[in-house]
Amino acid sequence: MIEPFRSDFNARFTEAKYAALTERLDRESSTKIEFRMAETPCFFEEAFLEKIVQAGVELTEQLVNDAAYLERSRAAIPAEYHAPGQGSHPHFMTVDFGLVRNAAGELEPKLVEMQAFPSIFGFQPAFGRAYKEIFDLDPRLRYTFGDLTDEAYWALLREVIVADHDPANVVLLEIDPEHQKTLPDFRLHEKHLGIRIVDIATLEKQGSELFYRDPKNGGKLTRIERIYNRAIVDELLRKQVKLPFDYRDELRVEWAGHPNWYFGISKFSIPYLDHPTVPAAVFLDDWFAGSGRDRLPAEREQWVLKPLYSFAGKGISFAPTDAELRAIPEEERHNFLLQERVKFEPVIRTPEGMTQAEIRILYVWPEGKRMVPMTNLVRMGRGMMMGVDHNRDKTWVGGTAGLYLPATK
Repeated sequence: MIEPFRSDFNARFTEAKYAALTERLDRESSTKIEFRMAETPCFFEEAFLEKIVQAGVELTEQLVNDAAYLERSRAAIPAEYHAPGQGSHPHFMTVDFGLVRNAAGELEPKLVEMQAFPSIFGFQPAFGRAYKEIFDLDPRLRYTFGDLTDEAYWALLREVIVADHDPANVVLLEIDPEHQKTLPDFRLHEKHLGIRIVDIATLEKQGSELFYRDPKNGGKLTRIERIYNRAIVDELLRKQVKLPFDYRDELRVEWAGHPNWYFGISKFSIPYLDHPTVPAAVFLDDWFAGSGRDRLPAEREQWVLKPLYSFAGKGISFAPTDAELRAIPEEERHNFLLQERVKFEPVIRTPEGMTQAEIRILYVWPEGKRMVPMTNLVRMGRGMMMGVDHNRDKTWVGGTAGLYLPATK
């Protein structure tokens, strides 16, 4: 958005440099990147990003400090996925904001959703650095927040993910990780932290301990002491994955990203939040009971129906009809949210026209410390949905990095 960076990038862009970007990131992540990477980074004012970063902290702390909310959110966890040992705060937070135009004509952030679950912490700094170097951008531009250098960034991730364990006893746990589109991110975590990437279905349980077969040590059965949890429950259910353990087990393992927090801070949180960035929202079962209907806009075209526990935009419906709402079984309606639609403002000028942007802020929360904003992920799109899967056949859209020029000190 900020000049002269936007105009200069558009003028100097070449397909050869974009090809070099993709080749470099394939090489760095030791795999073929399957999701769409945008041709351009986004350029933001530091003050605007700081406003968004602070909003994410305020929203998270509002929930974590609300004992009544935490009790309600714990009660909403499906019994078979309610794991013991949940800490007082999540280790990871991602908060997504759309850019909208307010009544005064000013751009402001509006919450899309928030999730106490990791995102692509490994890939994003490599992405931002690659844009800067391949497109010969101003070296002062930054993609991490605060005073985080790349070295400090990975040191903080090591503190949260590995802690004081031998990396060989720490696993990044996912469902069939070799076939996930986020595999490049996993590989970068493995490269920088020395941890192992493990398929959740291949674990072995002995008593209260979990083990994996270490391919870097001849398939030796190796005890897991800490889990960097990347397995999403709705995918476990959708793929009918047979687990070798029960989440309710009292396991001798630490969680870097306790699984309960996936439910604890999510779309479920939105109706409970009180903040200028938060759109109106009501649970579907409450809406049928007549509660909270006055929160939503009068025009049905401004509504969106969302399942509470899904990723990548699965199951979202715009302007849902009464028939569509009634089709959801009564016993399932508490798992759906009716929300005021966030109407994105096209703000990024590209050779393909003005393009919308959704900004995700990625935070970690180390034990005994405060939330730390790490970096960002921007998704550019020109359709109703912003996820990279929904913009696959377009150009100058997709996942990208947000760059900013820090104030001179």
